[in-house]
Amino acid sequence: MGHTLTLLIFSSLVLMLGSIIPEQFAHGLELMVGMMLVGLGIDVFRLMRKNRIHFHIHQHPDRLPHFHAHGHTEPAHPDNTSHDHAHGFPYRALLVGLMHGMAGSAALILVTLNTTLSASQAIIYILLFGVGSTIGMGLLSLIMAIPFWYSARSLTWLHNGLQACVGVMTTILGVLMALSSGSSLWD
Repeated sequence: MGHTLTLLIFSSLVLMLGSIIPEQFAHGLELMVGMMLVGLGIDVFRLMRKNRIHFHIHQHPDRLPHFHAHGHTEPAHPDNTSHDHAHGFPYRALLVGLMHGMAGSAALILVTLNTTLSASQAIIYILLFGVGSTIGMGLLSLIMAIPFWYSARSLTWLHNGLQACVGVMTTILGVLMALSSGSSLWD
C-alpha cells in the first residue's frame, strides 16, 4: 500500500505540474532506500541479539510436555500459556513501502507518461500497477514466510540461520544500492 501511495502521489504531482522528476532527485531517493535497507538488515541482527534463544521443557494446558527452544524479550512464561503476540496496524511496513515507492517512482512515471494519452489513463495505470504489485509482494512475502514459520516452530538453528541470511543479504543489497545511487548522484 505504501509503495502504491507514493507512486500515486509522485505521479499526480508530475502530471499536475507538467514536469518530470529530476535525475539527481531520483538518485537521492534511491540512496535513501539503500540506507534504509542497511538499517533494516542491521535491525535483524539487533532483534536476534535482543531475543536471546533459550531452551526449556514447555507444556501447554492440553498437551504433553515438550522440549522448547525460542527467544523472549521477557524472562519466562508467567502462566505457561501460548505465545500470543498483539498485532496492530503495520506502520513500519507502510513506511518501508513508502520509501520503496519513492525509489521506483521516476522510472514508472516516465514509462507511464510516454505510453498513455491522458492523465486519467496514467493514474488508472498506476493504480492497477499498484494493486498488482501489492498482490505480488503479498504472495512473495507469504512464500518467504513459510520457511520462517516452520523453522521457528521446531528448528531454532535453521530459523536463526535464515534470519542471519536475511540480515546479511538486506545489508549487502542496501550497501550496493547506496553505492550505486551515491556514485550516480555525484557524477
